[in-house]
Amino acid sequence: MKISAKTEYACIALMDLAARRGSSEPVRIGRIAEQYGLSERFLVQILLELKEAGIVESTRGASGGYRFKKKPEEVTLLQVMKVLDPPKNKRASDSNASSVLHDVWQTAEQPRQNYLNSVTFADLVRMAGLG
Repeated sequence: MKISAKTEYACIALMDLAARRGSSEPVRIGRIAEQYGLSERFLVQILLELKEAGIVESTRGASGGYRFKKKPEEVTLLQVMKVLDPPKNKRASDSNASSVLHDVWQTAEQPRQNYLNSVTFADLVRMAGLG
């Protein structure tokens, strides 16, 4: 399974936001970028996409930053992956052979998607010992 850098950055940022959910202060992008060695410019773009998807919210100004909009236990890895890297299910042709292959690949993919849909950001924070 190939995961894009975009999705990995997003998941790291969301784990950090989930771990700090109880804080009254929003988390600054620069702080996340510095702590995890991520590109701040790339992280800005990613968090804007997550904001548009309703997963995070932002506060402007000197004390601004980002925080989870939803509860971390309500957001799964699969949801985030679909926001940042939507599936591309283009077939090479409309032939029967292509259709059969597509069906087999979809069947093989289903257990992975079920697993990713069962792992929440609250789970990841616990697994990583961040909270």
